[in-house]
Amino acid sequence: MAVSPATQTFVTDLAGVDELHVLVLAGGLSYERDVSLRSGRRVLDALRAVGVEAELRDADVALLPALAADPPDAVVIALHGATGEDGSLRGVLDLCDVPYVGCDARASRLAWDKPSAKAVLREAGIPTPDWVALPHDRFSELGAVAVLDRIVDRLGLPLMVKPAQGGSGLGAAVVREAGSLPAAMVGCFAYDQTALVERYVPGMDVAVSVVDLGEGPQALPPVEIVPRNGVYDYAARYTAGRTTWHAPARLDRETTERVAEVALAAHGALGLRDLSRVDLIVDAAGQPHVLEVNVSPGMTETSLLPLAVQAAGLDFGRVLGALVGRAAARRR
Repeated sequence: MAVSPATQTFVTDLAGVDELHVLVLAGGLSYERDVSLRSGRRVLDALRAVGVEAELRDADVALLPALAADPPDAVVIALHGATGEDGSLRGVLDLCDVPYVGCDARASRLAWDKPSAKAVLREAGIPTPDWVALPHDRFSELGAVAVLDRIVDRLGLPLMVKPAQGGSGLGAAVVREAGSLPAAMVGCFAYDQTALVERYVPGMDVAVSVVDLGEGPQALPPVEIVPRNGVYDYAARYTAGRTTWHAPARLDRETTERVAEVALAAHGALGLRDLSRVDLIVDAAGQPHVLEVNVSPGMTETSLLPLAVQAAGLDFGRVLGALVGRAAARRR
């Protein structure tokens, strides 16, 4: 059961963390490389500010030899896109017996694939908008016009089109007229071979970060997202002046508690660990709808998890330090 952020008690135990050697992985080869590098540098600075010995490294051919030569006590994965979120890197770290902050490879694979994650959420009774997942090959084989007409008939308008696997709003578009759907699909297929088309739910964009600092998963204060152009796309996320954030979100106490409960339920249903960020829409009736769950949230100056940490009255470095300590303890 979630408790109101106003009454939550967060504990950041840093005992022994200053003795650890921590590796921050950032960069990679995804479309989100630049954002990942910004996240990695911020994580590095925050850890060093609380006395943690940390270094920044890319996920490239030099990584495995470095892990073998000087195994870190824990890894912080600040990689976005497939490299950091599809579970493959986590599986390699498991092979190397190197602990890391965040969920395991299986849960990461599940959360990364949005249609699969939504199916799990729906089965658990967690509200998420109706959807259809459409691979590019089926889209072409069955006839684009006929398929798109059926989607509009079934889901109605407006619609949200986005890659089935991906983040940072890349390839995502809101479709308000049927004539705009083909172009949105083409734009989406530029980033992934499968498009997720879901019913667009109007309301307040909210992100709830979940962290486990040793007392079980807890929801940080929700962050309200108000993009200037109405769509929280890549430019709105990472360009100054394109978005306004309210932390905490402008929600009444009852709705705040409901949003926290849904976020914690999603975190649990997907088998996540340590931290996650749950993206939701709160409709006019105050009902939250889960859009997706991110297992490697952004850590930049405009990212939502650091804003939530600040809204909770916590120090970002101490939160990261506590998470690193928990990861290192799993191997010990």
